[in-house]
Amino acid sequence: MQDILDIRVLAALEPISSFGPARLRELLEYCHLETLEQGGDPFKDNPLKGQSVYLVKGELEVVYTDTNRVLIRADSEWARHPIGKRQPEILSATALSRIQLLRVDDELLDQMVTWDQFAFHEDTKVSVEKEGSESAVKRFLHSGMFSAENLSNSPFAKLPSANIGKLLDKIDAIAVWDKEVIVQEGEEGDYFYLLESGRAQVSRLIGGISKVLAELKAGDIFGEEALISGTMRNATVVMKSNGVLLRLKKQDFLELMQEPLLHSLTYHEAKEKVAEGSVWLDVRHPPEYRYDKLTNAINVPLSEVRNVVGVLDKQTHYVAYCQSGRRSAAAAFLLVQAGYKVDVLKNGLWSVPVAQIQ
Repeated sequence: MQDILDIRVLAALEPISSFGPARLRELLEYCHLETLEQGGDPFKDNPLKGQSVYLVKGELEVVYTDTNRVLIRADSEWARHPIGKRQPEILSATALSRIQLLRVDDELLDQMVTWDQFAFHEDTKVSVEKEGSESAVKRFLHSGMFSAENLSNSPFAKLPSANIGKLLDKIDAIAVWDKEVIVQEGEEGDYFYLLESGRAQVSRLIGGISKVLAELKAGDIFGEEALISGTMRNATVVMKSNGVLLRLKKQDFLELMQEPLLHSLTYHEAKEKVAEGSVWLDVRHPPEYRYDKLTNAINVPLSEVRNVVGVLDKQTHYVAYCQSGRRSAAAAFLLVQAGYKVDVLKNGLWSVPVAQIQ
């Protein structure tokens, strides 16, 4: 999956269609494309669990446990959405022609969608030292801070989604110069860093001799180990060129890793609240909302939440939901801070019986 056509295929899928070209190219590296000949069952040995699977070529017949049969064509509206999501369990599937399926990890995709919706909000700002003020959107999208790699393997993989807005508010950007020492071995850790631009070198004293351990490039992070463990810096980081660092204070870093106090409801509890007058608040993208939603839910995408403060009725109690509970936690936190009464549907639509989804 390397050419521009593949990016266009990705751009037609939901919720992936919300990504810009750079994000789509990045996601390609995490997608698995499989080909199956006519007559095969793609889910017999490789089930859907934990994956979003899309039909990108050919025709596929799916039989559900409720005996319903659905014919999916790659050029149909059905194919724009993951197969089997919010449907009864798949009993069998048959390729009616030679088909291609695209598979991507559910958790990673959901994290990318959540961060993307937050980062694209035009009101989000980041403070900048030693240079002019600049919007966080531009800095953040080009910094690599929430790249798929960092969302999978860096501390941001464990950052509660409700704290993303706080993170954007507390990040500082500083200009740094060639040969400048950023982190000194043996000193107390004070910041978490991401290298936005430039190059740096990591070294450690071994037997009294400085040994180079790694070369850092734009998008790489460092400094988190001493903050998490509470120990002294175990290496020195020196700039090898001029550049820009994004940094987060130790106290802010540790606080942001803690789950904020939000009230979560099981589907049964949430359904009772709605029966008593609460309102479902779907914070996904409009195409996702149109494809499947809870009865009488209103749609306010996460990226638009700040715009509805003062518009939504503060006397109404809301139950926010998304696919997994990640985006709804972020939206609920913003609304609660603005004085609204909002609970979160635990595990999102993943926890809702299929029959309850429109």
